[in-house]
This record gives sequence, structure tokens and C-alpha cells, in this order.
Amino acid sequence: MKLPNQYGSVYKLSGKRRNPWAVRKTVGWKQIPEKKKSYPIYEFIGYYPTKTEALQALAAYNEDPYDLHLDTMTFAELYDKWSDVHFEKVSEGNVKGYKAAFNTCAKLHDMKVVDIKLDHLQKCVDESGKNTPTLKKIKIMFGLMFDYAVMHEIVSQDKRDMVRYVDISKPGNPNGYDRKPFTKKHIKAVWDAQPSNDYISIVLMLIYTGVRIGELLELEKKDVHLEERWFFVKESKTESGIREVPIAEKVVPFFEYWMKKDCDFLVCTPDNQPFTYRNYYDSYWTPLMQQLNMTYTPHCTRHTCVSLLTESGVDERIIQKIVGHKGQNVTQVVYTHVDLPFKLEAINKI
Repeated sequence: MKLPNQYGSVYKLSGKRRNPWAVRKTVGWKQIPEKKKSYPIYEFIGYYPTKTEALQALAAYNEDPYDLHLDTMTFAELYDKWSDVHFEKVSEGNVKGYKAAFNTCAKLHDMKVVDIKLDHLQKCVDESGKNTPTLKKIKIMFGLMFDYAVMHEIVSQDKRDMVRYVDISKPGNPNGYDRKPFTKKHIKAVWDAQPSNDYISIVLMLIYTGVRIGELLELEKKDVHLEERWFFVKESKTESGIREVPIAEKVVPFFEYWMKKDCDFLVCTPDNQPFTYRNYYDSYWTPLMQQLNMTYTPHCTRHTCVSLLTESGVDERIIQKIVGHKGQNVTQVVYTHVDLPFKLEAINKI
């Protein structure tokens, strides 16, 4: 039976094959001017064990046509399609993060999406030389791209499911810092050294508030409410970072000391000027760590606060509100004193 024009064709391949019946569609014509001829350009719908199944597949395609290029779509092509849609919904910072993540996966760019396996994704992560934040971004990007691919029937759900098994627990940057909490012994050493250097108090203020170093350096005195034992972080790297932070009783004397300085910001240089991160890190943090024979970064103080609160049995939701972790929903961010008593009680346990 002859099939209608432009309907497509079914034919049997030579040789002994498991799926000998080929189904194809003409998607264009290639012109050969010198021969005054043109040749059809075919895209194959698939290969089937019987002629009946092949005809059914062709009929199904003509009833609901789909992109015949899907089987050969590369990782880079999928990224382009996904990003065209997704980037309209996210911030500029996230867009930059995804672009950097994509560039890190250069070895995947020319691979067909249908051919990508877990080993390919894992190797990409393992050989990236990136630290945990970037690895998380890469894994999130994998998940979102394969969600898009499943939605548009480029791959099956099991291909999307493999992303969950990508292991990012071992950052690949050999120069990356190991962000770990201060040990109890080292916390005591910082306390013991504090009377000899007023700037050591900043380390203890970081440990017992859980704020990011940038949040403390940018904290203005007008946002410190010492009598009520709290201060307000009004600018942070995340929305959940905008919060009321309780002041533990044991570091109140340090806050009192800095409040007396002639500077609009809480902590300042000896010339009563605001700190830049580089100035503080190079001139105060690094020499102090060398003096105490420690290898911590300022961010380790934040891990230390979370660790101490956890050890003291503080509810995780309270910890999130104190340190401003992303784990708390934006709607949970509080700008009143409703949670302050719970925060104060929690911070004074450590």
C-alpha cells in the first residue's frame, strides 16, 4: 500500500537485525545545481521489529509530530533551550552562577543528552576543581536541565533520577579551605588571648552571634540595641539573612567597648574608620591565626556558632533564625520582637 505524499516511509533494512523496519520522514531537500538535481534529507523516527509496529509509529508521529532532533540533542543545546526559559525567572546572580556551572562542564557540551550517564556527571564534578558552593550549583543545574528534558520528552524520568546520585561531598579544589568549627580547646585559646588584643574580641563576637564577617563589618551602631541585647542585620547575601540577632551575655562587654568608639559602624580600625573585608582579613585575622597557630577562616566562626547551638539542644528552627540560614522560609523572617526571647535564651546556652 502506497503511503500519502509527505506522510513518511517505512522500509526494511538488509541483513539480520533485531529491529529491521526503519521509519523516516523527509525534512528537506539538498540541491545539487551542477547536476540539476535535488535529494531528500531524512530524519529517522525509529527502528522496529515488525512492519506493523513501524506503520503504527509513523501514524502516531503524523497525528502528533514531535522534534525528530531530540535523540541527537547535545548537552549544550539542551542548556540553551532550558536557560532561555529559566533565566527569565531568576536573579542576575543566579544566572551568573548557572553560566559558570555550565562552563565548568565543558566535557559534556558536545555529548548527546540521551547518552549521558551518571558516570559522566560524576566525572564532571570530580574533575571540576571546584569547592562545595559551586558543586551544589552544578548539581542543581543538572536537576533543572533534566527536569526540562523530561517535561519535553527528550529523556525519560530515570535519566532525571540519576542526578540525585551525583556525589558532591568531596570538593575538588586542593587550595580550598576546610571550613570547620573551632574546637573547644581553640575557643578557650581565643578567650585567653583576648585581653592582650582588643581586635580578638571580634572573633568571639562572630562565634557567639553566628553572623557572617561581612554582616558584622557593615553593622551600624544605630542598628545595635544593647539594652535589649540584639542587633539588626539589614543587609545580607540572602533574604533569610535579614534578621534580628541576639547578643549573648558573655560578649556584651565587647559590644559595649566598640559602641564607645567614634565611628558610625560598630567595629572599626584604630583610626575609627570602617573596615573593608580585605583590610580586616589581611591586617587582623591572618596575623591572629598565625599567632595562635590556627588555620580557620572567618566563615568557620559561623559553623562554630551553629555547632555550639546544636550541641546545646537548641531547636533547628531557632538556629536558622539566629544565623539566617536559607533553610528558613522567607515568610519566617521576623522584623519584630516575637522570637527574640527564644533567640536570647538559645544564644545564652553556649
